Amino acid sequence: MKTLILAMAMMMGVTMSAQPGGGRHHDGKHMEREQREQLTPEQRSELKAKHMALTLDLTDKQQKDVQKLMLTQAKEKQQFMDQHKANKEAGKKPTDDERFAMQTKRLDGQIAMKREMKKILTEEQFKKFEAQKEKRHERMGKHAKNIKRHDKR
Repeated sequence: MKTLILAMAMMMGVTMSAQPGGGRHHDGKHMEREQREQLTPEQRSELKAKHMALTLDLTDKQQKDVQKLMLTQAKEKQQFMDQHKANKEAGKKPTDDERFAMQTKRLDGQIAMKREMKKILTEEQFKKFEAQKEKRHERMGKHAKNIKRHDKR
């Protein structure tokens, strides 16, 4: 009887290890990213504003202001991504000067975003917003390290 139970447990272990999943392309996060990329900029901005309303306890006016800001940002990002995709398909790589200009534009956008968020949010909400941003950057950094380790194998 013990032998039969042991044999069944081993068979289940082998069967479970043969199932897809756990990989970078089969996890739920990757699928969520694909679904998020299919949303329009308006939909993405609305979702971000609602999420921020929940986490930062925004008023209706703050939520509308944040949504307008997020919509502007989402449209700019979509435009950049479309241009980048077209350049990539054409085989065109950016020069050093173009790369510098893109980074400068991105940083200027981040500065402007921070200023606008400071105007919209209260001091306490802004501190919480910044703390959340730091956590996101830490998670992204850890995720990037894990990907690099995975690619080396």
